[in-house]
Amino acid sequence: MPIQSSNIDARSVSNTLLAEPAAPAASAVPRFDTIDLLRGLAILGVVLLHARIFLSSAGYEVGKGLPQWLRYLVFNQGGNGVSAFFAVSGFLITLVSVRRFGSLRALSLGAFYRISFARIAPALAVLLLVLSLLHFSGLPLFRIKATQGSLWHVLFAALTFQLNWFEAVHGWLPPNWTVLWSLSVEEMFYLFFPLLCVLLMRQRWTRPIFLSLLCALVLFGPFARTPWYTKNEIWSYQSYLGNLDNVALGCLFGLLAHRMCRGARIRSSRWPLCFQVVGSALMLFIAEWRWPQVILGWHIKHALGRSGLDVTLLGLGACLVMLGSVLREKKGTLWSAPVRWLGRYSYEVYLTHEFVVIAALSAFLRQAHRGPVAPWVFVTVLFSGMLGYFVSRLISEPANRFLRGAPVPAQLRN
Repeated sequence: MPIQSSNIDARSVSNTLLAEPAAPAASAVPRFDTIDLLRGLAILGVVLLHARIFLSSAGYEVGKGLPQWLRYLVFNQGGNGVSAFFAVSGFLITLVSVRRFGSLRALSLGAFYRISFARIAPALAVLLLVLSLLHFSGLPLFRIKATQGSLWHVLFAALTFQLNWFEAVHGWLPPNWTVLWSLSVEEMFYLFFPLLCVLLMRQRWTRPIFLSLLCALVLFGPFARTPWYTKNEIWSYQSYLGNLDNVALGCLFGLLAHRMCRGARIRSSRWPLCFQVVGSALMLFIAEWRWPQVILGWHIKHALGRSGLDVTLLGLGACLVMLGSVLREKKGTLWSAPVRWLGRYSYEVYLTHEFVVIAALSAFLRQAHRGPVAPWVFVTVLFSGMLGYFVSRLISEPANRFLRGAPVPAQLRN
């Protein structure tokens, strides 16, 4: 339901979020350890969910010895992880753009598209090449069914950011292809995001329109996840409008973070920590769905799930955590370092982890006398992170710097 306040009008909110700084920001956006931790937890949830799905498809139930609530929390967070990624993506692309160009009204279309292409395209191009070769090899877990169309149809859908729509029409593709649906959602948003910035941010009277469009996406997102919007199960999960609410929410909080960072008083207050605590509690509340029914929250979450609001609230929690992280600029602790490391390479891990899931867990299932599955799941997570790291080091970062004309650091020249 909409949040109402008699003390805040729409114009004041618009001015707060969209007001531009007097001069371009000189400093680049640093890495925020808490955001890397959030991304690490998100990609961990994705890898563990896909490991569980792969084992379940072979008739093997993972985590049987765990309490039901813990088993659900560990192995059923992939969808929540993707939703968190959408919020993180919107938050960072907005905050980085504002600080890089000085303001959204000064955003350069050529620079924005070039930087985005340099970051995303190299690893994606290599992945599509490898998947194409594996399709022609005829391996069952990599071959596209003839009833779904040709390889060229799938490649066209992936390169034009409509793989999510393609799967809604033709059914699920092999796992390594399916992960690209979320990239289709993000890139379709960022295809139009800079255009809207240029068209609507140059004039003061059009800036509230920009904010209104982002708010409209946030408000419509929950509806797009309900049966009233579509009866297609895949489309209800992978549609543009059903996922862009968290991207738009991230954009709004990115603008808010940039504005609030200019106030020393709020940065030194307890509010940033409160944002992180409330955001973390909200995310945990949504993530742990199967609390016992005796807890009142279960009934609330059941209603939230049926209305599609659970995903938006998870994104809101992620945005609050990121807002507090940017304001506090607090370094991460030693215990969180492995997860933060995973978060640094989350894009490459996301694109490639299904190769490790298939290889490692197939080896486990082929054993005549299977031992506990937990070590194999750990190995799957570990090697997924290592593969993502090497793809980043050997492909993404060198190509990113080359395409952007940036100097290559000494550690990448060796």
